[in-house]
Amino acid sequence: MSAVVQPLKFQVGARTLWSIPRRLVRVPLSLADVLEPRVPPLPSLGDAADGILVTSLPEARVAAVTAQAPGLIAFVRQRYTRYFADLDGGFDAWLGGMSANTRSGLKRKAKKLAKRSGGTLDVRAYRTPDELAVFHPIARTVSERTYQEALLGSGLPATPAFVRAMLAAAAADQVRAWLLFVDGFPIAYLYCTAEGDTLRYDYLGHDPEWSDWSAGSVLQVEAMRVLFAESRFARFDFTEGEGQHKRQFATGGVACVDLMLLRPSLANRAAIAALAGFDRTMALAKRLTRKLRAEALVRRLRRH
Repeated sequence: MSAVVQPLKFQVGARTLWSIPRRLVRVPLSLADVLEPRVPPLPSLGDAADGILVTSLPEARVAAVTAQAPGLIAFVRQRYTRYFADLDGGFDAWLGGMSANTRSGLKRKAKKLAKRSGGTLDVRAYRTPDELAVFHPIARTVSERTYQEALLGSGLPATPAFVRAMLAAAAADQVRAWLLFVDGFPIAYLYCTAEGDTLRYDYLGHDPEWSDWSAGSVLQVEAMRVLFAESRFARFDFTEGEGQHKRQFATGGVACVDLMLLRPSLANRAAIAALAGFDRTMALAKRLTRKLRAEALVRRLRRH
C-alpha cells in the first residue's frame, strides 16, 4: 500500500477551520473485516509515509493493533458506530424492528409523497450498465443541489473515471441504485456498490427543497423493500460515521474508531497535541451548550 496525503482536519460541524497534511497509509476495514473476530495486520511503512490510518477498527481491537507498531504513536481521531442491517429476516420483520412512532412517521411521509405524485410513489431502480448510464446524469442533477456536495464535497462523483468504474461494476452485478421522482422531477438518489454479499451505502442525497418531506428516508425504505425481495445480499452496510438516518434503519452496529499510528517525530507529536487539545475544547463546548439549553428549557417550563 502506498501513502497518500490525508488532511488532519480541525472541524466544527461540517466546517473545516484548518488542516495539517500528513502522508498516511490508509487501511479501510470492510464490514466483513469489522464483524470477523480477527486483528487486521498492519502494512509496512515506507520512508515517505508519516504513519498509518486504520478506519472502522473495532474498539475492542485497538490494543492488539497498536501492539503491532510499538515504535509509532497511537492516536484515536474519532469514535462512531459502524451500522448495518441484516437482510435475511424479511422486509416486514426489519420494519417491525423499528418503534411504532418511527413506522408511523415513515408511512405518513410515504403517503404524503405518493399523494403529491398522483397517488403512487415514483421510485425507479437501476442495476445494469445501460440503466446506470441513464441513472448517473439524473442523479448528478440532484447531487449538485445537496449539502453533501456543497459543504462536504462528497456528492455523487461526476468524473469519467467514476463513470467507467460504475459501469464496470454494474456489468458484474455489483451496483444497485434508485431515484425518487415527484411529477417527473428527481428529488432523491441512492447509489450502492457490492462487496461480496454486502451492499454498501455509498452515496445518498436529496434536494434540500424537499427536506421537510423526508425524501431520503422514504427512498431508503423502498430500496430496502427491493433488497429484501431480491435476496441477493446478506447485509446492508451503512459504512463509517454516525447519523440518525443510519441508526434508524440499522439492525446492528459495532463500536469503532479511526486509529492513527504516526512516527514519533516532533512535527507529528505537535500535530497530535494540537488535535487532542482542539477535540477536548469542542467536546467541552458541546457539553456547555447542552447544559445551557437544558437550563433555558427549565426556566421556560417554570414560567408556564
